[in-house]
Amino acid sequence: MSLDQTIRQFMERFQMPEVKPLDWKGSAERLRYQFYVASRAIEKDAPEMADVSHIMVAGGAGQRKARLYTPLGAGIAPGPGILFFHGGGFVIGDLDSHDMLCRRLAEGARCRVLSVDYRLAPEHKFPAAHDDALAVWRWVQENAAKVGMDAERLAVSGDSAGGNLSAYLAQEMNRTGGPAPAFQLLLYPLVQFADIRTKKMPVQESGFFISANLFEFFRDSYIGEEAERMDLRVSPLFSPPEAFRGLPPAHFVLCGWDPLHDEGLAYADKMASFGVPVTVREYPGMVHGFMNLTALSEAIRTAIRDAGQVTGRALGSI
Repeated sequence: MSLDQTIRQFMERFQMPEVKPLDWKGSAERLRYQFYVASRAIEKDAPEMADVSHIMVAGGAGQRKARLYTPLGAGIAPGPGILFFHGGGFVIGDLDSHDMLCRRLAEGARCRVLSVDYRLAPEHKFPAAHDDALAVWRWVQENAAKVGMDAERLAVSGDSAGGNLSAYLAQEMNRTGGPAPAFQLLLYPLVQFADIRTKKMPVQESGFFISANLFEFFRDSYIGEEAERMDLRVSPLFSPPEAFRGLPPAHFVLCGWDPLHDEGLAYADKMASFGVPVTVREYPGMVHGFMNLTALSEAIRTAIRDAGQVTGRALGSI
């Protein structure tokens, strides 16, 4: 399994800085800056949107910023929609870092995408991000028409930590009998913080910025108490069978050079074993977070479009 050559060249240029677990604030600031620099690039073929709006939505402790993308092919409102949560280990990432991903996802799915700026660690510990996700989901259910969405045709989606929030919402609605998402698009999701030792990479990966050590820093920044690592909100992989039965259909995007590959596949397999319709698309030569690197290659842009099309077909927008 060889790493995509374009990705390799990029990784050699952009190394994540060293992180010090006892220096959360300083390390988080450096990581955020580096992630912003690495994920920003001018793309001449950026998809045109019919509209991009900045709105405020309800969070777990006050309002949160959100960005609503309406692609040219969205059709007459209200229509299907995707609630998107950015990745970044609950520490980095924002609306800007995932702007191009959301634009391309909206274009591929031909439906509106609402991207949410939830609270980040270490300033906001667990369960702040999860509380925000739940509050936003409820807000969207109550205000779907205001953002041009059909409340019964809403998908949840996110990459990495955002995939965790999406999986949590689907399970939480299943547990409580609340309004369930119609579909889940889980992009190399983080589905457990209980055992960091499982987040291993081939030895050839050493030197690249995605590592088990980095995820340990993310975990310790967000999770305050060791016992909380097994909390089913942050480790939905270990939820009991009843949390999986009846979950909405899901599509997984996984990549070979990724510490989260195996747990993502295990989560997909567990869902399928309880009768949930699941599809998986593997990208063996890609690294964790590759969908943020859309400027690097057509293959990455195509991967986002393909994931969007799977979601659009599930929601009926294609």
